[in-house]
Amino acid sequence: MEWILDHLDDIKSLGLQHVWLSGVPLLLGLVIAIPVGWLATRTRWLRGILITGSGLLYTIPSLALFVLMPLVLGTSILDPLNVVVAMTIYTIALLVRSVVDGLTSVPDEVARSATAMGYTSVRRFFGVDLPLAVPVIAAGLRVAAVSSVSMVSIASLIGVDQLGDLLIDGFNRKIAGELLAGILASVLLAVAFDLLIRLAEHTLTPWRRVQQGASA
Repeated sequence: MEWILDHLDDIKSLGLQHVWLSGVPLLLGLVIAIPVGWLATRTRWLRGILITGSGLLYTIPSLALFVLMPLVLGTSILDPLNVVVAMTIYTIALLVRSVVDGLTSVPDEVARSATAMGYTSVRRFFGVDLPLAVPVIAAGLRVAAVSSVSMVSIASLIGVDQLGDLLIDGFNRKIAGELLAGILASVLLAVAFDLLIRLAEHTLTPWRRVQQGASA
């Protein structure tokens, strides 16, 4: 604990960098995965291709992808953009299936009722289908958040600063306090992301609270 108290500023700085490197890809990945998932539900022959293809992206080793990004983007190896793009790819890989599962879980009678009320396909998507899919998508996003926090730490091996620095330096120099700081900070960050996603889900699904209240 003494090492942690003596290095709170360093931990805070690395933690904020970790939040940026793992949080931004979550948002970008969600924004991209939603239309991709919608396309998969609308075009049957594309569904298997998009779900399988996005799933295969997750099998790429993270360190290899971090190293590959400078060649694709034309950036330097130390540019944090490499990590952001790589983690966005992983987030998309995890979320496409969740979006598809969420959208296909909308009851047919609800979709037909919305169409009968005059909803266009776009209005129905944003007003009915997507809101009802929020719980399933949020569950996938929570998994992606934990994965992102964990995988970003590997970027320390290519020199991108974040909480993984504490783990590598603490291990190499055998500083138990530094190792503990890296582990605790990473866990707390993952928990914070999870709570934020749960809060967003709670806010976006008021009807679930009504249902729970009625059944209580």
